Amino acid sequence: MTMIEIKHPQDLTRLRRLALSSQGLLQAQSFGRGLAGAREAVSHLGYVQLDTISVVERAHHHVLYSRVPEFTPAMTNQLLLDKDVFEYWSHAAALLPIADFRFSLPYKYSIKNGQTHWYKNPDQKLMSELLARIASDGPLRSRDLETNTTKPAGWWDWKPAKKALEQLYMQGDLMVSNREGFQKTYDLTERVLPSHISSNMPSIEEFAAHLLDQQLRCHGLVSLKGLTYLRRNAELRKAVKALVNERLAQGTLEQVQISSGELFIMETGALERPLPRLSNRLLIVSPFDNSVIQRDRLKTLFQYNYQIECYVPAAKRQYGYFCLPLLYRGEFMGRMDCKAHRKTRHLEIKSLFLESLFLESLNFDEDSVIASFVDAMTEFSHFQQCDSVSLIQAHPQHLTQRLHSALKSIG
Repeated sequence: MTMIEIKHPQDLTRLRRLALSSQGLLQAQSFGRGLAGAREAVSHLGYVQLDTISVVERAHHHVLYSRVPEFTPAMTNQLLLDKDVFEYWSHAAALLPIADFRFSLPYKYSIKNGQTHWYKNPDQKLMSELLARIASDGPLRSRDLETNTTKPAGWWDWKPAKKALEQLYMQGDLMVSNREGFQKTYDLTERVLPSHISSNMPSIEEFAAHLLDQQLRCHGLVSLKGLTYLRRNAELRKAVKALVNERLAQGTLEQVQISSGELFIMETGALERPLPRLSNRLLIVSPFDNSVIQRDRLKTLFQYNYQIECYVPAAKRQYGYFCLPLLYRGEFMGRMDCKAHRKTRHLEIKSLFLESLFLESLNFDEDSVIASFVDAMTEFSHFQQCDSVSLIQAHPQHLTQRLHSALKSIG
């Protein structure tokens, strides 16, 4: 069993490059371009989290924008219509590769057999009525329930019907066949799932192998805790741990320990592989991006302490409602709170913070950082369908005026 100790800064830098490269965040187009690139990105990442917050373009679009040149938000629904992806639960609501459909079945089976996801004591009679209606009349939009709220009772009462619909979806009887924004269309699973996609229930060992291979592919290095992130399945965690130990003993995996004592697992020889060089391209990352969603891992590996503050009372926020992580030359170097004003096509940066560790690092060249930030904001504002950008404040404060002037060039 091999153990690599990371003692030197250059070794930690290489470890971070492995993690970011595995996420497709160092290469200009590691997955290709446009719709084909988006399809490949979802397949590689294993999931893209769905989120409703819309102060800037929604998270599921943002994650793909960060990795796929020529990506447009309409492409996510096109992937759904083309049956390249399906919606279901990962650690949260997500788009998942259709090829991985069978690995959604264990959770669906648990829900169907009494495990609670959203609602206790589901209304089985109402669910049967809904299922019969969809079987006979075809797909049902969630808005079709809302338009009948004046009816007195039964499944026409929107709230119980919505719960019943969601329960049928969570337990696998229904799938999302289409969506317009956050209005979903549901249909019978057998009418949505392509015939060539396996619907065989995986064994616990197959599920463990799927998770381990997926996480190594998209993260490069993983911790035991991260492998089953937010999955409350003790049997699965046990199977994953046994598989990791087996592969460590076989020598196909090795362990790496960083100075804090944290252990990570990676494929043997992964650190010796050629990795993309670091460039001056600055990336604006979604708070729900696959690379930052495991906050403990982010803090341990990148020394970047990040929390999304939209769920924090306004008086207690340190950085802002919806701060976006900023990635530059292999470091999470800051965060930016901004809002897209869509009616006026204006992107307002309420605050920009650069990390103290970054300001003290060799990567902080003020002119280069400002130029890279303006380039990134030019592209990002177009992604938000905004024609202008403004900045209220930056930290450190002496950058505010320089950035304010530089951003005026965007239009």
